[in-house]
Amino acid sequence: MPLSHYVTLGRSGLRVSPVCLGGMTFGEDLGWGSSVETSNAILDRFLALGGNFIDTANVYTNGHSEKIIGDHIGRTPSRRDRVVIATKFFGNLFAEDPNGGGAGAKSLIAAVHESLRRLQTDYVDLLWMHAWDRNTPIEETLRALDALVRAGKVRYVGFSDTPAWKVAQAQLVAQFRGWTPLVALQIEYSLLERTVEGELIPMARELGLGVTPWSPLKSGVLSGKYTRENAGKVKADRGAWVEGNLNERAYSVIDVLLRVAKELDASPAHVALAWVSGRPGVSSTIIGARTLQQLEDNLGALEVKLTPEQVAALDEVSRPTLDFPAGFLENAPVFMHGGLTVNGVTAPPWPLAPKPGAERY
Repeated sequence: MPLSHYVTLGRSGLRVSPVCLGGMTFGEDLGWGSSVETSNAILDRFLALGGNFIDTANVYTNGHSEKIIGDHIGRTPSRRDRVVIATKFFGNLFAEDPNGGGAGAKSLIAAVHESLRRLQTDYVDLLWMHAWDRNTPIEETLRALDALVRAGKVRYVGFSDTPAWKVAQAQLVAQFRGWTPLVALQIEYSLLERTVEGELIPMARELGLGVTPWSPLKSGVLSGKYTRENAGKVKADRGAWVEGNLNERAYSVIDVLLRVAKELDASPAHVALAWVSGRPGVSSTIIGARTLQQLEDNLGALEVKLTPEQVAALDEVSRPTLDFPAGFLENAPVFMHGGLTVNGVTAPPWPLAPKPGAERY
């Protein structure tokens, strides 16, 4: 599946590439990102291959990520209009300002104006709320977002890292008040982070939100670099972000990941990315790259086709424990149709169901 196999993002007409280029590593301001020259080369290669979806945030590398994108793409109108640029508000770049961050109207509108300046563009294609602001009424945030859309400064809006109940509330409030609805949801999702399947993924599918997973390789844990055999011997590139996730459960997943990768003559990273990209509800998977080589390696996942048996093996070894009532509801068909065949599936008999001819009270 090439990058130019575009998909619509959620219940919208916005067409995006199946892989989204994350801009969190653009800029060396935090000591671990890419130089301006390397970032530009990564952008050029991604666009040349047909990618059109770029994701950043106002706080990534203290705003430098947005500026790099703006300097390289935003200042050229013909190029900028062919790219879908997504950015986020919420993070505070002005520590001394109590209104410098969050999702209140004052902070939100100011953040967007700053992002437009750095991106050197008149509009943002997709604006994300980076995280839920529990101190701000959701109506205030939605009203400000709608005003920005009506002013032509934002095309579409989405939420990131927000509880399912709050996203659902926001979507229904927006719909009933005639405000701009959400079209997308950005959440962490990988073989090692599947708890989103309890509430967030089903909610997104029901409400028409396109899912864009971040950290599909769990900060590199699923890259193939860390295995049971070399445990404790390989220095983690991102320190605690990786080491804190290298446990027995992770190694069990990695064992199966390595086996499937060998069967397909692919890298473990390709398999992990192919798995998450194929999950129900996923529109475009966000990948990061600090070098051109990393970009090329990650994009190789587009050529990987997992068999049903391989998907089942990965599903089984990574199966999460979901919050109630998600797990309980998996057995709901037994209550409704125990012993009957519905849509080609026979539900096992409910053990407490009355026997034929038994009295029912």
